[in-house]
Amino acid sequence: MIDYTIRQIAQIVEGKLFVPPDFQDKNIEQVVTDSRTFFRSENALFFALKGPRNNGHAFISDLHARGLKAFVVSQPEIISEKAAFILVENTTIALQMLAAHRRSSFQFPVIGITGSNGKTIVKEWLHELLSEEFKVVRSPKSYNSQIGVPLSVLLMDSHFNLGIFEAGISQPGEMEKLAGVVQPEIGILTNIGDAHQENFNSKQQKTEEKLKLFGNTQKLIFCADDEKIATLALQFCTVQNIKPVSWSLENREATIHFKQRTENGFDRLEAKIGDKSYHFQIPFTDISSTENACHCFAAVHTLSKNPEKILPRFSQLAPVAMRLEIKQGINNCLLINDYYNSDLTSLSIALSVLHQQAKKGHLKKLVILSDIQQTGLPQNELYHQVNQLLEQWGIGELTGIGPGISSNANSFSMGKMFYDSTKSFENNVARYRFKDSAILIKGARSFTFEKISALLQQKAHQTVLEIDLNALVNNLNIFKSLLLPSTKIMVMVKAFSYGSGDVEIAKLLQFQQVDYLAVAVTDEGVELRQAGIQTPVIVMNPEESSFQNIIDFGLEPNIYSPKLLETFEKTVAENALQHFPVHIKLDTGMNRLGFKTEEEITGVVSFLKKTNRLKVASVFSHLAGSDDPQLDSFTQEQFSCFEMLSKKIIESFPYKIDRHILNSAGIERFPDNQYDMIRLGIGLYGVTVSGLPLQNISTFKSVVSQIKKLQPGETVGYSRKGKIKRKTEIAVVPVGYADGLDRKLGNGKGEAFVKGKRVPVIGNICMDMLMLDVTGLEVQPGEEVEFFGPHISITEVAERAETIPYEILTGISQRVKRVYLTE
Repeated sequence: MIDYTIRQIAQIVEGKLFVPPDFQDKNIEQVVTDSRTFFRSENALFFALKGPRNNGHAFISDLHARGLKAFVVSQPEIISEKAAFILVENTTIALQMLAAHRRSSFQFPVIGITGSNGKTIVKEWLHELLSEEFKVVRSPKSYNSQIGVPLSVLLMDSHFNLGIFEAGISQPGEMEKLAGVVQPEIGILTNIGDAHQENFNSKQQKTEEKLKLFGNTQKLIFCADDEKIATLALQFCTVQNIKPVSWSLENREATIHFKQRTENGFDRLEAKIGDKSYHFQIPFTDISSTENACHCFAAVHTLSKNPEKILPRFSQLAPVAMRLEIKQGINNCLLINDYYNSDLTSLSIALSVLHQQAKKGHLKKLVILSDIQQTGLPQNELYHQVNQLLEQWGIGELTGIGPGISSNANSFSMGKMFYDSTKSFENNVARYRFKDSAILIKGARSFTFEKISALLQQKAHQTVLEIDLNALVNNLNIFKSLLLPSTKIMVMVKAFSYGSGDVEIAKLLQFQQVDYLAVAVTDEGVELRQAGIQTPVIVMNPEESSFQNIIDFGLEPNIYSPKLLETFEKTVAENALQHFPVHIKLDTGMNRLGFKTEEEITGVVSFLKKTNRLKVASVFSHLAGSDDPQLDSFTQEQFSCFEMLSKKIIESFPYKIDRHILNSAGIERFPDNQYDMIRLGIGLYGVTVSGLPLQNISTFKSVVSQIKKLQPGETVGYSRKGKIKRKTEIAVVPVGYADGLDRKLGNGKGEAFVKGKRVPVIGNICMDMLMLDVTGLEVQPGEEVEFFGPHISITEVAERAETIPYEILTGISQRVKRVYLTE
């Protein structure tokens, strides 16, 4: 947390201050550069940064409406009397000036890390190794850019006694700016590879530029095994009067000599410094991990008075998450997606992942690769090296996309196909070629390879679920008419929006300006954020393994236990965030999730008062029987319990905390208990308990595949359950229980609507198809078949299947294509 007045910040960044009288001495505690990460703090300052894709000035009006009152800008026309503004020439430089001033306020040691590869891993491993001896502030994730570095350094405060920051550059002239921000006492120069080479004349120039981070360091750690890099580092140390701390795995002249052997999945390392030896092991055997561990040991030995105490922790080091994602593809394929960059080093890493995944599934290995743009190598030499990598990892086939790789087709020795662009691939590829394979989809961002991933995940299916978006808006407006103007609306879009498809439904709800969306699990929320949904999203069932994604994607967790509260607070602290919104779940009789006793509530309040990491956005509970009049007395008991327990929380904090307990049926039957917000779920999708004029929004339908004429005595389907007693025509329809149609609807219990008539299901429902008795209707293949919709209500289907509409809707498989209708 920073602590400056707005006036002090204006002086530090050499800006002109425009401030309302009541804001002159306002303290600023939080710096915001991304409007998506702003959590309604009254003491935040937004830097309106300009980049190649976005201009932060465009988000000022929205941020102001959400409560942010202070801005650093470079466009004077944006200034108004409604908020405080600091006008500067360049907002990025202003951010760096503020961070540099912040850095100068602290005297504890700082480690600065740069290089082409390994920066983030070395930083994270050093944090793991040193956290017991030091209180470490470090760069969040890969915050190493012109913006990420100052944001990292602004996290420094008096609670810490060691800083570890990484810095990256993509062109000459950038590192001098970052050097003034980081001001490291100890430097680490990691591996210098070919990533981001295109803006440098040579590897030497890039190395010299990166070394500028260490102009005022006391010690510089580097590997002596790359002779050219080591020579440049030593020359730099001599000129700048820096003590070199070099290390070698190849018995070169160095401060530290390492010997390495692999045994039982571990690299066992001996470090020798003078006459003293140190022994440790790491749970990795690849050369990159070994190099990173050597950098870490050198830093540990430089910093710690007792390095022997730290050595056992090397064996517990964990891998740092990669940017690869793995998804199931068509035709028994596995997709390994890496859209981040396309340099040789990251390609090598991705190929190793491909090899491991293919080996697990006994799959062929294919690569879809874009032009590689960031090496600075001549193209013939570059693609010769790429071919060597592909050969090394046993790649069976290459699909190259882009003019560069296509013009070097002769460099490749395996099976190959080439396309000038991603669009050309989309238009011309034969998807059947991709089967029984692990496919690495590796490309630079500009090639938008997510389109290729989507193409290879597509599912062709004649069965569809139609969603009438106009009907959904009608239902939303009917429920709005039951609410007070001040009552907020949360809409449940969990479980694939009750089977309706969460992204499209969420986009519509965002346009309708609902206040919150709620999902069941984090992955559902991540999908919404990736689709551009900015409405606040609550995760109802957060898991500890998903906490980082919750933070990364600006989701808000439901906290229902002490352990969850403590663990999430720790994760927020590790990300150096404050006032992260959480929602407290109370158990008032459902006996599911939630805090139930006054003693538990007291513990929650006590914990929250001791931390500034979390802020309670709402307190809520769940009704067990709001749809059943016979349970009304119990529902009233729940209301009384909720009033008592929630009051203890909201009266314990100085800020406003929303309360909500009503679900769809509760809105209809108990409108006096709206509190601050309601949660609209199944009602939005057309299900009512009180006869509201709601519209059906979902139609589940397919088409007839084949017509058969049967004679008496024949049977239909598994176990011969469908017995034919007269001349009968049956229609075979490609819908089964794998699509979500309950097997209880077989043998005449369920019906479908065909050619204006209801017809019964005959025989058992199969996994992928069922049969209908269409005798006398002259049905032809291709005729439309409805299973629920305007002619058969979902409530009726649920009753026939002896279940509830929730289960019918959420049970519709995701392999069923969703089609959205709107006027």
